[in-house]
Amino acid sequence: MGIVIDGRALTIEEVIRVARNGERVELSEEGKSAVKKARDYVDRKLSEGIAIYGLTTGFGKFSDTFIPECETAELQRNLIVSHACAMGDPLPAQTVRAAMLLRCNALARGNSGVKLETLDTLIEMLNKGVHPVIPEKGSLGASGDLAPLAHMVLPMIGAGEAEFEGSILPGREAMQRAGIQVIELAAKEGLALINGTQIMCAIGLSVLWDAVSLSKLADIAAAMTAEALGGILKAYDEKVHIARNQKGQQLAAANLRSILSGSKNVNISNPRKVQDPYSLRCIPQVHGASKDAIAYVREIISREINAVTDNPLIFPDEDEVISGGNFHGQPLALAFDFLKTAVAEYADISERRTERLVNPQLSEGLAPFLTTHGGVCSGFMIVQYTAASLVSENKIYAHPACVDSIPSSGNQEDHVSMGTTAARTAAMILDNAQKVLGIELFAASQAIWLRGESGLSVAVQAVYDHIRNRVGPVDRDIVMHPELVKFDEMVKSGVLVDIVEAITGKLE
Repeated sequence: MGIVIDGRALTIEEVIRVARNGERVELSEEGKSAVKKARDYVDRKLSEGIAIYGLTTGFGKFSDTFIPECETAELQRNLIVSHACAMGDPLPAQTVRAAMLLRCNALARGNSGVKLETLDTLIEMLNKGVHPVIPEKGSLGASGDLAPLAHMVLPMIGAGEAEFEGSILPGREAMQRAGIQVIELAAKEGLALINGTQIMCAIGLSVLWDAVSLSKLADIAAAMTAEALGGILKAYDEKVHIARNQKGQQLAAANLRSILSGSKNVNISNPRKVQDPYSLRCIPQVHGASKDAIAYVREIISREINAVTDNPLIFPDEDEVISGGNFHGQPLALAFDFLKTAVAEYADISERRTERLVNPQLSEGLAPFLTTHGGVCSGFMIVQYTAASLVSENKIYAHPACVDSIPSSGNQEDHVSMGTTAARTAAMILDNAQKVLGIELFAASQAIWLRGESGLSVAVQAVYDHIRNRVGPVDRDIVMHPELVKFDEMVKSGVLVDIVEAITGKLE
């Protein structure tokens, strides 16, 4: 059946299914009625010749310039072509698909005033795989994602470029090959299509989805390191975490207890040491805080994907056209900056655990740098350098984008969110964090091999076995890069989480 949209009930999971799995989309009957009703209202207002922003006026600083009806079509086309000035590499197809879906869902509410045929065209492009080429840079996050969204619209009017069936084509040609008619935009439609937060939301939603998996994977990697270093299990006791009264912390501790259940390597207590270092003992506190942050971001995105974020908004029942500021990306900008730091913290503490595995002064008797041929072999010495480099890079990306603002449009748009920058840098941090956790898994599996591969919990044993099917232990120095790539792929695929959850049940 596919995904049915009405502007009110779309879920994050459904966006992922459309963006990554190509699931089809259709507009609900309620959505069709709402869109038609709003358009009929717009047409009545146009016939009255009243000055209404975005309908019969210019945009931004030109909002006080009246546009006669005979120039409406030219106005709308000019809006799109003049705003299509984004720069940088093209966004991935899955991000473009998510943005297209989110824009369709917002238009389906019936507060934007587009023609039903225009919305149908965008849905048809989505279903037939016509993906506009959208450069990643150029949005201030208010008035929404104007520049990148303008690139989304170009193929609809027979301009720009689009990817279709694996080839980058002129927009008009891509539409022709897909059997989709290009359109001429009517009054209000250009603004309705580009005035919104769908690019930043699409990018951030993808980061959020993968951050949920990373959150679970971080607990798995930490459990492997605890096995290798003989961690003290008592630190994850449920009573400790109930006493703190933080939900994420309790979930992380429960994950660790579940993953480590049956291990003979972790200790209820350890006569040789009273307590573990923070990178082991405080895993629930650190990982849990990030889980709470991710949950908050999920709530914000869940609301935003069913929001109307263009301007002005049409309210036919109340006979009002209201110029507001729903295009402002501040709610998402704050959330994505929070998401950045939450994901970065998984990498921060993971790198410290990797250091404990390779450092002979900290590794509980493991061979220095996880090689028994120290001196002639460097072992995992420089692997930890790479993790440290990625963590340090994340500190730069983690600078909050939302605290910056720069005026535009003759100071009419004098405070902007930089929400798309926040989302893009969150994606960079996520990629680095995935690589850092892959490095920890590589080092922990090497340490387990050096310990003798015995006494592991059922869950850790299953993960270890899967790793060994892909990557062998390192006896003497090899080129590490190909092995690190394998771990990065395992992390990003989610396969290790699936393996553990098949044993423990769903992790949180």
